[in-house]
Amino acid sequence: MNTDRQPEIPPYGDCVERAIMAGFGGQGIMLAGKVAIRAGMFLGHRVTYIPSYGAEVRGGTAHCHVTVSRREIPSPIIARPDFCLVMNTPSLAKFSGRVQAGGTLIVNSSLVDETSGRDDISEIRIPANRIAEDRGNIKAANMAMLGAFVRRSELLTLEAVQRILGEAIPPRHRSLLEINLAALRDGYEQA
Repeated sequence: MNTDRQPEIPPYGDCVERAIMAGFGGQGIMLAGKVAIRAGMFLGHRVTYIPSYGAEVRGGTAHCHVTVSRREIPSPIIARPDFCLVMNTPSLAKFSGRVQAGGTLIVNSSLVDETSGRDDISEIRIPANRIAEDRGNIKAANMAMLGAFVRRSELLTLEAVQRILGEAIPPRHRSLLEINLAALRDGYEQA
């Protein structure tokens, strides 16, 4: 047996997707991250999730690191994400430069007029707040952004995220499930 040969490892992008999701506290970015990793687990992938809150939760800064992978994840910390979802201008300024070349930046164009100015990444602009308002509740903007992420993901599926969303919404907010599902689908279609 020849032990000098290294095992073949699939290309990095085919088996691991790393995302930073960022916005103000209260925009639901943590819920979006939790739904993404739960959908990844449902699909049999390995996942990590690390939340980070600013000094104040509602209205302060918030972001989370989300990794979905077909193989072991060596570290949950993401320095150069494949994806970055930004809900507001401060998040664009803080994280757009970290997206690796060839990666995808998903921007809430309802709140962010600026662009990243980078030509080595894909920049997708989703009017997440408008989508949510059109569906009946501004709080569904996070689901529009999540839908765009899922559309670009090779590891997550819309069906898995829809199923998990039904389980992830607390009973006291069950009445908002249809609005969230509609916003998710709208973001998916516009990505």
